[in-house]
Amino acid sequence: MSSSNKTSVPQAKDAMNRFKMEVASSLGVPLKNGYNGDLTAAQSGSIGGEMVRQMIKRQEESMSNSNN
Repeated sequence: MSSSNKTSVPQAKDAMNRFKMEVASSLGVPLKNGYNGDLTAAQSGSIGGEMVRQMIKRQEESMSNSNN
């Protein structure tokens, strides 16, 4: 089984993994390196959802600051 979860910019892979671990920790989700099949779909989804929310917020702030 191959994963379609590929980073568009390979050099950003480590940063994205650190970001994912940071978000999981802040949400209280016990994410670990390697296999995480013991997590529920809700736990996994909460990590991805929060990552997207934070990335959108940072981009909006960046766009707002560049317009000032």
